[in-house]
Amino acid sequence: MTNETRPEARTPEPCLPPALRKPRLRRWEAAEYLEIAHGISIAPATLAKMVTTGGGPHFHKALRTPLYPRDELDRWAAERLGKLRASSSEVA
Repeated sequence: MTNETRPEARTPEPCLPPALRKPRLRRWEAAEYLEIAHGISIAPATLAKMVTTGGGPHFHKALRTPLYPRDELDRWAAERLGKLRASSSEVA
């Protein structure tokens, strides 16, 4: 076998609107991003509630505006979705 570079298996990036391609997203953009990129429907108000109760994605605070890094939204979504299962009888 030669030393060819093989393309690595990667999941295709979803077609994101230009507003959602920024490195950090406002709350309503974060909710839209989670829906488009991961299929997770969550209201901006729920994200706001999670800021006070915990359990939501980590964010930066710019003055009064929470900004969610896209890589943190991806990490949180993967954690929330859990691992793939072959059967409903598999233990979590």
